Order: sequence, then structure tokens, then C-alpha cells
Amino acid sequence: MKEEFINLLRSTNREGMEDVINFLEKSDFFKAPASTRFHGDYEGGLLEHSMKVYEILKDKVKIASISIDTPDESIIIMALLHDVCKANYYKVDYRNAKNALGEWEKVPYYTVDDTIPYGHGEKSVMMLTEYVKLTNEEKYAIRWHMGFSEPKENYSPLRISI
Repeated sequence: MKEEFINLLRSTNREGMEDVINFLEKSDFFKAPASTRFHGDYEGGLLEHSMKVYEILKDKVKIASISIDTPDESIIIMALLHDVCKANYYKVDYRNAKNALGEWEKVPYYTVDDTIPYGHGEKSVMMLTEYVKLTNEEKYAIRWHMGFSEPKENYSPLRISI
């Protein structure tokens, strides 16, 4: 799956993409989970999730009843790299849990270690633009991929209620 992922990124022929790939190779991206307790909460879950998003987006664009002029390389970039912010984001920690015999033992689990608290979609865009030029459509798709579940515009720590 990793080889297919990298080949897809290379197929975009986007300047700077090798730098993105080098970053991903040096990070834990290909072994990281996609989350701590939801989809892909296991080693390699982020890679699997990203590939699944690509397959779904590619199929949706293909069967869309409206004309979509999004180039293939944009589909690849938006889908495969939408969660690049999760590289070096999780760490393994341990907690006590009862095993099948009812005995306590230390078990591993993933926890968040966010050293760049910049916001999910924004962070992915920020990280990618260090290496590659994104189109506005790619930036917006990556920024807003969480949809309604990340309502930053409705919250500001500086906002004062009267």
C-alpha cells in the first residue's frame, strides 16, 4: 500500500513532491494510526485511511452528475495528503487494563502528542506548503475536509460575550 501511495504522489509530477515524500518517509506517517479511538486506530491506519479516501473521492468524481474539472493530480493530493498533519502526532503510551483472566496488565494505546497546535485542516495545508505549491482548490479541500465537525469560525478564545 505504501508503494502505491508514493507512486500516486509521484504521478502528480508536482514540483516539490519528492520533498513531501522524503518528509513522510522520515516521519511516522506510514505507521501512524488515523485516530486514537475511531477509524484506523491501529498501526498503519493513517495510510489505509488516506488510500480509502482517495478511492472514494476518485469514484465520487467519476460518477458525479455534474461536470467536475478537477485534475487527477488534485484528487490525488487532496485525498492522500489531507491528514498529513497526523505525521508525528500520535505516540504510544501505556495504561492498566484487565486481561481475559481478570488480571491487571499494562497495555499500549495511542495518545496525542501535538507539538504544533495549529488546527487540523490548516496544519495540513501549512505543512504541505513548506514543500509544494497547492492550488486554491486543493488548499480549501484540505482545510475544510472535516466539514461541520470543526467549527473554528464560531469560536475564538479572544471573543468576549456581552
